[in-house]
Amino acid sequence: MKFLLDNWMLITVALASGVALLFPVLNKGSGLSPQDMVQLMNREKAIVIDVCEPDEFARGHVIGAKNLPLGQLEDKLAQVVKSKSSPVVMVCQVGARSARAAATARKLGFENVQSLAGGLKAWQVASMPVEKA
Repeated sequence: MKFLLDNWMLITVALASGVALLFPVLNKGSGLSPQDMVQLMNREKAIVIDVCEPDEFARGHVIGAKNLPLGQLEDKLAQVVKSKSSPVVMVCQVGARSARAAATARKLGFENVQSLAGGLKAWQVASMPVEKA
């Protein structure tokens, strides 16, 4: 007990560093990394849906992405993605809208839908190509 009281600061630093090391592993389930997305696009021909508004989409988007704003997703997703078993990746600017879009798509019966963690910002940080409309 005396050891814990004498070294409380060192124990706190050790616990904090342990949590910092575990954070990326625990946060992994929140979406695809840019590298995982590229593999999915190349290996399984994933369809990339950008759920940003048209003006955001025009400023920059993943090459080959189709623009379908979040507000129109429920009405038009079946027109853009013909097979409900096709791999689909939802993308937005920072990952929040795309996570909601992926959840909506799953409710609509699409089986293989994922979101890009961190959105287009993470894509650009990973030095992945972006095109402008």
